[in-house]
Amino acid sequence: MEEKRYQLSSGTQVRQEDFGLLFYTKEGPRLYFLPARHWMTPAFFNGKTSLDTWLTQRKATALMPKIRNCLENLCQKGVIREC
Repeated sequence: MEEKRYQLSSGTQVRQEDFGLLFYTKEGPRLYFLPARHWMTPAFFNGKTSLDTWLTQRKATALMPKIRNCLENLCQKGVIREC
């Protein structure tokens, strides 16, 4: 099974906050929140590293199911996309 990688969809910006990531879409004004604290940064969305690898490197594998679910929701809303 190929590990999923993600990129921002066209017209989406992401900003790091203390409590996680905020996504802004130009189709909004819409804000979306990813409660990943410091384990995920905007750099994750360059499409080069899979979620499993990213969180394993940060010793945050317990968060994988929760973050995976949040990322799937953001994909369904068109905020991010699989690549």
